[in-house]
Amino acid sequence: MVLASRLDTKKILPGFEKINRYWDKINNCVAVKILPGEYYVTNSDEIVTTVLGSCISACIWDEGRGIGGMNHFMLPSSEKGGWGGSDLVSTATRYGNHAMEQMINTILKHGGRRDQLLVKIFGGGKIISSMSDVGKKNIKFVEHYINKEDVTLLAEDVGGDQARKVIFYPKTGRVRVKRLKNLHNSTLVQRDERYQNTIVDEPFEGTVELF
Repeated sequence: MVLASRLDTKKILPGFEKINRYWDKINNCVAVKILPGEYYVTNSDEIVTTVLGSCISACIWDEGRGIGGMNHFMLPSSEKGGWGGSDLVSTATRYGNHAMEQMINTILKHGGRRDQLLVKIFGGGKIISSMSDVGKKNIKFVEHYINKEDVTLLAEDVGGDQARKVIFYPKTGRVRVKRLKNLHNSTLVQRDERYQNTIVDEPFEGTVELF
């Protein structure tokens, strides 16, 4: 049984008390798993992890102040096709803006500086070939947002046809990514569609790529 002291709730920033936290034996630290529609910000020595299909995760941090976070959001394709026109604005598009703005504002609220924020983005895969390429629209959205907000994009691993496991170290900006070649893609698609409902955890095995 994990010692309660290892999951010290005093280290959790206000508003994140209900996010799933557990002790990661491999990294010997607290790990935080975020699901679609969630984000997490920390100034403690924790890691944040998620599994992405067509969704996007942005990892944003201020290394000098040791604070950062990761989100997990999806912007579904419009029935009209295309992206970005005023007639295509939807609740989901606003949610994408909300996901980025809320996380950035939380980082700034707890000591981060906007001119020092660094970003890495992941996801946006087309994991089912017969489905519309919502991942491409997600990538276009987040790249447009980052450019508009004038924050520094350091790295990205987006697109393709595979799901990804992402592990983020918010205090340093380090990210570990694994392409999940054998993941049951239909399960991940169903998860994304359910979005904020109960999510089935996907297994993660194999060597992790570092960058």
